[in-house]
Amino acid sequence: MKNILITGSSSGFGYLTAVSTARAGHKVWATMRNTNGKNAEKKRELEQLASTEGLQLQVLELDVTHSESINQAVETIITEDGTIDVLVNNAGVMFVGITEAYSLEQVQKQFDVNFFGIARMVKAVTPHMRKAGDGLIINTTSLAGRLAFPYFGVYCASKHAVEAYSQSLRYELAPFGVEVCIVEPGPFGTNLLFTGPKEADEITFEAYGDFKEVPHAMLKNFEGFFDSEDAMDPQLVADDTLKLIEMEKGTRPTRTVSGMDYGTVEYNAKTQPIQDALLKDTLQMGHLLTVSQN
Repeated sequence: MKNILITGSSSGFGYLTAVSTARAGHKVWATMRNTNGKNAEKKRELEQLASTEGLQLQVLELDVTHSESINQAVETIITEDGTIDVLVNNAGVMFVGITEAYSLEQVQKQFDVNFFGIARMVKAVTPHMRKAGDGLIINTTSLAGRLAFPYFGVYCASKHAVEAYSQSLRYELAPFGVEVCIVEPGPFGTNLLFTGPKEADEITFEAYGDFKEVPHAMLKNFEGFFDSEDAMDPQLVADDTLKLIEMEKGTRPTRTVSGMDYGTVEYNAKTQPIQDALLKDTLQMGHLLTVSQN
């Protein structure tokens, strides 16, 4: 049994991962913000499920944009359980629209959740893992973290940042027995795709003329696809995350693509050897390619 902290557990991949890992026999801390507000019902739902099924699942308030909230949650877990074996960074937001028309404040908000939220979590949890000489960090990115799409520019940029950050962390934490893995979901019909804000820069938005309607049309097409029989089940992401958690230490791949890959599996297969060869042959840091078993 592992002690697992999951962010963004109120919906989508986070919710499904929390339930799946708890049902697999692990102790799960399903974290989310606004547990006394808009997510109060989700909190009750998870707690009722845990009670009915006898799961070791607890819901905890945590806002990835506030270090104080993160530190308080981590302290609660460490005080009760003494360790955090696995951190699953899943909390995120998605802005879909005219990239140029998003205000700088909106761009910062996208990064504050998707990138800096993960960085804050790593800062809070990793010291405990290094001290234990063991641990697993799973960062949920997206195909948009490897590829780039029109009208997803701000979102893609935030996920590309997480990809690079995670790759570097994987190397740097390996000597301490801590593994870092990336899960890259393809397109899934979660609420994330349809809850982003409208572009704040209206002057720029209007300057795009007929093109300004393209993002909305894209979302309508996505909505139709996700309602079809061809849509992928978001449970795939939870299942792939659980597989990573239960794999033997030292055998976990850097990247796992969930669902439709649009060539990303091939892309990863071709670029990872280049990345690792750079580390081994050019930088003479091949020892960082293997996680310490301690």
